[in-house]
Amino acid sequence: MTAPPEQDLAGRLVEFVAALRSKGIPAGTSETVDAAAVVQVLGMSDRSQLREGLASALVRRGGQRDVFDMTFDLYFPAGVGVPEAARAMAQDFDIEDLRDLLAMALAEEDLRTLEQVAELAVDLLGQVGTEGTATGGWSAYQTLERLRPQTLLVQALQQRGQGGGGQGQGRSQGGGSGGGSEFTDRLERDEVRQNVDRFRALVATEARRRTAELRGRDTVTRHAVRTGTDRIDFLSANKQQLEELGRIVRPLSRKLATRLAARRRKANRGRIDIRRTLRRSMSTGGVPMHPVHAKPHPSRPELVLMCDVSGSVSGFSSFTMHLVQALSGQFSKVRVYAFVNAMAEVTDLVKDGGDDLAGRIAREAHITKWHTSSDYGEAFADFHAEHMTAVGPRTAVLILGDARNNNQDPNLAALHEINQRARRTFWLNPEHSMRWGLGDSIAPTYAEIVEMHECCNVDQLTKFITRLLPV
Repeated sequence: MTAPPEQDLAGRLVEFVAALRSKGIPAGTSETVDAAAVVQVLGMSDRSQLREGLASALVRRGGQRDVFDMTFDLYFPAGVGVPEAARAMAQDFDIEDLRDLLAMALAEEDLRTLEQVAELAVDLLGQVGTEGTATGGWSAYQTLERLRPQTLLVQALQQRGQGGGGQGQGRSQGGGSGGGSEFTDRLERDEVRQNVDRFRALVATEARRRTAELRGRDTVTRHAVRTGTDRIDFLSANKQQLEELGRIVRPLSRKLATRLAARRRKANRGRIDIRRTLRRSMSTGGVPMHPVHAKPHPSRPELVLMCDVSGSVSGFSSFTMHLVQALSGQFSKVRVYAFVNAMAEVTDLVKDGGDDLAGRIAREAHITKWHTSSDYGEAFADFHAEHMTAVGPRTAVLILGDARNNNQDPNLAALHEINQRARRTFWLNPEHSMRWGLGDSIAPTYAEIVEMHECCNVDQLTKFITRLLPV
């Protein structure tokens, strides 16, 4: 590639930090100063070393490294313009030549060749719109659809076998059985699949780089760089993102348990004993210089979860149920209930764990009646009739759901009585507050009875647990 043009490095670094901040990475003034010191020490000669140095200064939480890498590739690209390899081979290569070269690179795990094929493929196959216009650019999706790298698995494995067939045959004969050979075949197949995924990532990076040169880094960062895991909306998360959220449950629970324990220690100091404080103040002229605290009575609260598990809300409910179960040691008792239009206790299912929690609840719990649409009023009626003994003066009740009641009776009386019996009642709504009350949402009506909080992502859920949940 051609060398990048001369530019104001300090300005580029400030823009880079601002872009990270817009994608949910909390990098401020002090982190920017640290990043500038990293650049001064490491210099610009080794790009991979610079990447790691800036990451150490700017990435503070788990789940942010992918966002950092994508943004770094936009603001500190390896070069600009058409790659030299693409320029040299553009006239001589067609799709079949590219596929043959890609299969060879996949078989040999040649990362440099994979990079060159990605650059060439984007240049030849990925252009969309009209070149030089605001609608132009390069598409990773279009490139991969035309090249179809996932169909090269067999070809790459055959090339591997031709290159090392003698060794593989020797292993099979020496082992005396086909078990070792089958294991080796599976291992090689997994390695080729990983190389295909690596190639897909390289194509996406190259497409973003080329498009950023045409339409601006800010525009591409805003639309093509995903936010950090803690900022992913529960309702819009796809299957892969929900799996990423599932992987952060345990690390997040350890962090939240530490914060809850700190809050509990602070709360257990006890309230100020007014009578004893006034008596002691007599020695200081009536000024209460040394407050006296009443003897604390430490106790851990009980927690009751009521979770709407219908439709897209089930992802939010499942994540929160897993998180609360991981935090169960911070509460004296945790009981979990799930519903669509019928309320059922699922505490044992949540304790058992597993990835397909929503599926198990749907199969094993009685959460629907004669229809499958959400009906909060009917569910509250079931809880009031069958499970009110779970709620007492030490109980915090959390209701998880979007409050979309399909125009059914909201049963405000049952919710009011639950709220009156509990110590505190909170409603966590995964929809943005601007949508409350639209369509069949009756969130504002329920919010008049219980305290409702917008809880669209992990960041908001974390803030709620550490600041508002009773300890």
